[in-house]
Amino acid sequence: MIRAPAFWWRDGWAARMLSPLSCAAAAIVARRVARAGWRAPVPVLCCGNASVGGAGKTTLALDLAHRLSARGIAVHVLLRGYRGSARGPRRVMPGDTASTTGDEALLLARAAPTWTGADRAASARLAIADGAEILLMDDGLQNASLEKTVSLLVVDGATGFGNGRVLPAGPLREPVSAAAARCQAVVLIGLDSRGAANQLPSRIPILRAELVQDEEIAALSGHRVLAFAGIAFPDKFFAGLERAGVALSGREAFADHHIFTARELARLEAKARQLGAILVTTPKDAVRLPSKTDVRVVNVRLAWEHEAAIEALLDRLVGAALSGNRPG
Repeated sequence: MIRAPAFWWRDGWAARMLSPLSCAAAAIVARRVARAGWRAPVPVLCCGNASVGGAGKTTLALDLAHRLSARGIAVHVLLRGYRGSARGPRRVMPGDTASTTGDEALLLARAAPTWTGADRAASARLAIADGAEILLMDDGLQNASLEKTVSLLVVDGATGFGNGRVLPAGPLREPVSAAAARCQAVVLIGLDSRGAANQLPSRIPILRAELVQDEEIAALSGHRVLAFAGIAFPDKFFAGLERAGVALSGREAFADHHIFTARELARLEAKARQLGAILVTTPKDAVRLPSKTDVRVVNVRLAWEHEAAIEALLDRLVGAALSGNRPG
């Protein structure tokens, strides 16, 4: 599997040598985000990040989609549809596969109507015509085609901002200060082991949350488990299982967004039988499996340190959606 370069996590000679290219990359992003996007007649909430890789944006988007739907708001989700073959804008439909729309889109479509396409403004227009009262973006902080009402900067506490440098010298899409300047709050997920909070502007509020497994993990107690995952940081999934008391007999990591073949699944099933273990994976991996199987899926959700803070943010958006006045 392809892994991020080791120098992304420390500021060594390799990162310093690539820094001139980072300056060019940062300038390109700065010009892109400076463009004026389409101002939708409904509120737009963006879950974005400053770095490449998994920060928890989709998990946050799922949380917010459920909260908005519970309030009776017609929320529609917009995302690129990474690794999907379909060219948008288009709505995710029953029968779509991860190869067609991307894995995140399939998960989000279970929570709310979901649209894929690189042009978020085009997707937004279709969603609004279909009745959307609030638009929720999974990723897209650096996509200027659609003007955002509120942007949340999602940060994974375990990886933070790496060595603090922009691609290719580091994992950042743009400098932290530039990304934070366009956001109204930070969502910091997990223990801040790399000091990400200290690298953020003092004026920006930080909302903290933890990833926790859903109740189905209790059924794995006392059983051998073979876990596999093709996500940005598979070790986070494995460590979460072990923290919950699951005894791992084996673990296999695949590349992020890996589309599993029938042969790979058969090999994993044979290995599980040999170990006398249950096969376990993540929801994102489950939608990329080639067929229905007995693989157990362990869902994760956000547990907020101060739930009232995220609810207060949604209060503002919901009030605007119900009144028909988009906040500026």
